[in-house]
Amino acid sequence: MRRPIVTANWKMQKTTDEALAFAEVLLPLAAAPESGPVDVVIAPPFTCLDRLQIAIAGSGIDLAAQNVHPEPAGAFTGEISVDMLRDLGCRYTIVGHSERRALFGETNEFVARKAVALQEAGIRPILCVGESLEEREAGRTLEVVGASLAESLANVSAGAGEALVIAYEPVWAIGTGKTATPEIAQEVHHFIREQLEKRYPGVADSIRIQYGGSVKPENTRELMAQPDIDGALVGGASLDAASFAQIVRRSDQENS
Repeated sequence: MRRPIVTANWKMQKTTDEALAFAEVLLPLAAAPESGPVDVVIAPPFTCLDRLQIAIAGSGIDLAAQNVHPEPAGAFTGEISVDMLRDLGCRYTIVGHSERRALFGETNEFVARKAVALQEAGIRPILCVGESLEEREAGRTLEVVGASLAESLANVSAGAGEALVIAYEPVWAIGTGKTATPEIAQEVHHFIREQLEKRYPGVADSIRIQYGGSVKPENTRELMAQPDIDGALVGGASLDAASFAQIVRRSDQENS
């Protein structure tokens, strides 16, 4: 049984004070016995990483960054390196999010470089793939997801495969209130696992695949009951500590 992983992606939201207030509410809720064996990860803005890692120390909650630059250092104004993130206690980093791809022109090749840099630094990538509404309506979902996955993992070795987390995020379901049905999500998650098995034989079954697309407390159990859905990458619903705690508690697949 793969251990579920639930990640809060705050995007460009929350000041440091707001992040600390969130942690104060979340910690006793996430520590509740009924939460079960679930890995909980928070990806705040860069400005909150330092203070938040102190606030959650010893809680079992892990810290993630929302982005990273693949180069170890250099003249990259406004960017952040893997060593900087490791210094701040980040165990995970999101790469290839649809917003980075669409708004900032990040390519699969650039995402692949980030994934390798993170793994060499001992930080686990949360690698995002997904299709747009136009691509889904054209019947190209598996083609697009498969190509993005293969190219974004181009340089990730088989030995490092187990440390991956994949996030399937249908772009048409992010921030729209629309959610892929559990059956639709499962179909793509199963396809992703098949592709991972081809790339990482014998390891793919241990790689966790999150679903990210308007996850809410109300739909968590139904999504998590699917055999290839191992957690959630949560956007808007992760901004409220009580809401996020409910998603964490309902992500225990053994109780789904």
